[in-house]
Amino acid sequence: MDITRTSALVTGASRGLGRALAEALAARGAKVALVARELGPLADVVAGIRARGGEAHAIAADIADKDAVHRIAGQAHGLVGELGIVIHNASTLGPVPLRLLLDTECEDLAAVLETNLVGPFRLTKALAGAMVLRGGGVVVHLSSDAAVEPYPRWGAYGVAKAAQDQLSRVLAAELAETGVRVLAIDPGEMDTAMHAAAMPDADRGALQQPDAVAARILAMITDEARAPSGARLVVPAWSAA
Repeated sequence: MDITRTSALVTGASRGLGRALAEALAARGAKVALVARELGPLADVVAGIRARGGEAHAIAADIADKDAVHRIAGQAHGLVGELGIVIHNASTLGPVPLRLLLDTECEDLAAVLETNLVGPFRLTKALAGAMVLRGGGVVVHLSSDAAVEPYPRWGAYGVAKAAQDQLSRVLAAELAETGVRVLAIDPGEMDTAMHAAAMPDADRGALQQPDAVAARILAMITDEARAPSGARLVVPAWSAA
């Protein structure tokens, strides 16, 4: 897949991996729609991309808000055109410090599911049909090792990410032969604000940098042979060969 002049949408794009992905896509020549809840930080990222000659546009919206989904889809289409890449990066841990699952309020679990699972599902529903009609596109769900490993106190987040992995697999099976690829990508541990909130005592120097992770994710997006639809890929295990 050639990223140059492709239109892309990245959620959770005001910081961390989402920001790095938006910047990397724009640097490769993609037209990028950036989504995040707060306009101020998002506008700063857009301004930086434009200053470097890239094309980027801000959409201030909450992916967990059902009423915002069609506005996000419509604005993205109007700003950058038909989307070839959709990256579901926006995510929440739930309340921190992280709690045991049985100490988690039902409403907090529901809120995590709305952001990490239901919101991406709604947005994919709004966007995937056009991809199918064009016969191509890539939908990426950012996963986590918490989706496959039962870490104590990571219950709400892990449950949501495990469900999102299965969402990716089912969508890939249902969209087989349409030209639309669906990937679940575990980025590994990164030096981000989310990781710091979850594990404040972690050695930051031992963590991956979001820019390096974003570069590998773009390599996965462009390499259909090694990253076929339905795959669950782990960034630290991905080689450039």
